[in-house]
Amino acid sequence: MISHRDRNAQRISALDERAEALHLKRGMGIADARAMHPSIDIVEADPEADRRLLEGLADWCDRYTPLVALDGADGLFLDVSGCTHLFGGERKMLDEILSRFFHQGFDVRAGLAATPGAAWAAARFCGDRIVAGGEEEGLLAPLPLAALRIEPEIRASLESVGLRTAGAVMAAPRAPLARRFGATLLLRLDQALGRLDEAVSPRLPVAPLSVERHLSEPIMLTTDIERLVSLLARALKSDLERRGEGARMLALLLFRVDGAVSRIAVGTSRPLREPVLIQKLFHERLAALEQDIDAGYGFDLVRLSVLSAAAFDMQQADLAGEAQDSDADIALFADRIRARLGEAAVLRPVVVESYLPERAVTTVPFSEVPQRRAPPRQRNTPPATVFPPERPIRLFRSPEPIEVPATEMPEGPPMNFRWRRALYRVARAEGPERIAPEWWRRQPGEEEAPTRDYFRIEDSDGRRYWLYRQGLYGASEVPPRWFMHGVFA
Repeated sequence: MISHRDRNAQRISALDERAEALHLKRGMGIADARAMHPSIDIVEADPEADRRLLEGLADWCDRYTPLVALDGADGLFLDVSGCTHLFGGERKMLDEILSRFFHQGFDVRAGLAATPGAAWAAARFCGDRIVAGGEEEGLLAPLPLAALRIEPEIRASLESVGLRTAGAVMAAPRAPLARRFGATLLLRLDQALGRLDEAVSPRLPVAPLSVERHLSEPIMLTTDIERLVSLLARALKSDLERRGEGARMLALLLFRVDGAVSRIAVGTSRPLREPVLIQKLFHERLAALEQDIDAGYGFDLVRLSVLSAAAFDMQQADLAGEAQDSDADIALFADRIRARLGEAAVLRPVVVESYLPERAVTTVPFSEVPQRRAPPRQRNTPPATVFPPERPIRLFRSPEPIEVPATEMPEGPPMNFRWRRALYRVARAEGPERIAPEWWRRQPGEEEAPTRDYFRIEDSDGRRYWLYRQGLYGASEVPPRWFMHGVFA
């Protein structure tokens, strides 16, 4: 038996057939159960573990349909519309599901109907049953009120007035039922009978494109998996070409014989649809996860899905038949590194709109870099000549404080400075370049940052630096401070 805490008492939450034969029931107190049968075994419930198990079973059910939803703590909804013919019909599909669950060690009840409400009632109150379209009312009529999926309070109120079956509720006038018991009762009833549509919300997004291969003999080796990836990628290429798209995110699903499912995803920095390149990405990912993938008794179903796609830009080929795209090799190299080492393995600097140098650039994952294209240049408009301010080759992540003993004049460059315990004598200086603080980003109550005056400095040995004075002389009681922000060479 399994127990759980209900308020201040331990009660039975689940029990097996042997416990039921001892006249024990759900909701009974553990103390009463032990008084009746002192030798019973009781295990504390673990809701998190039960949830993980149910989600694992939902992953395995993806082999039948991508529309799989969780139903409470012990059920699944599978929308198999348009999928049953792939398994030989409704009866063969249902028998296969029950047989596979049985061999995995689960006692499962299943029902198949045209509406989720009728399928739910058939599974929980009739066992293995297929309800044909239009037979929902005949199915529900003899069943108890719990088959309508209504709250316990509403069930108790209905039973208090003599309505103890779903058929009695369906025979009663609708208007008095709505006034006394609320609209939820009629909503559940109409959904079960097919009068109102009820959508099944899948727990995972449905891939726009998928290809799969059922295997008569399970595979276990990584080389066999990579060979199947190549075959599936070739089948996927024609669908992508027809849509004029390329894959940006791909997922490989490996369905194990005993029910476990492995999901392996790779991302691309550019739309991709070449089978050879897709195989290379999964080769790197499989190599990184080789120790984490447990093949068990083998995989009998392999599926390759496109989770995200984008428009594919065709490249003009030269006389040798090769596209002139210098960035393609760099993008493929970055994608393979990220597939093996993770998204944060390859970063790219991106310009940020900020006047402060340390905020003007940030690093983002390679795949998230926006693809910007230069607007077409007009023929009669001459190109504008812009001279951006000179910046150092190396910019420090954080400015480092320096000591400046004296300056030629209060607003001028230093004559010498001490940085990292070494004294540097200034031979030449250019500046200042004034950068004011970004007042629009200041938080309420925050003091305004001082103004910065940047100087390009060359010392007596020819080394060049980029330093700045923070604050102005005489502007406040606190004297200005000097910082080193980068080096030119």
